Amino acid sequence: MGLTRLAMTVSNVSDPTNSREIRFMVDSGAIHSLVPRQILSELGILPQHVQFFTMVDATEIKREVGYALFTYQDRSAPAPVIFGEPGDEPLLGATTLESMSLVLDPFQRELRPMALRI
Repeated sequence: MGLTRLAMTVSNVSDPTNSREIRFMVDSGAIHSLVPRQILSELGILPQHVQFFTMVDATEIKREVGYALFTYQDRSAPAPVIFGEPGDEPLLGATTLESMSLVLDPFQRELRPMALRI
């Protein structure tokens, strides 16, 4: 099926005018999104807590987590964001997609509105 990459705007929740467009790899198997620490710092986004994550190869890593506002086309929503370290690629994870009511169409390699049910 291949990888899906797309551009999305990341902003400071407290000041949405402080934003940056970032090209992400969409990874619906990842829980949170990841943005390089330097970009988050430039946006004034601060870490709120430290969390442990298990990588695909079962190794455990520790990363700081904060909150950012994500915008794609006409949708915006706040979501947790991992402070990426050197070598970490920007990832768009499931929590961000769900908070924006979006789902990945792996065949068309694009985001689509989620069918919402009560």
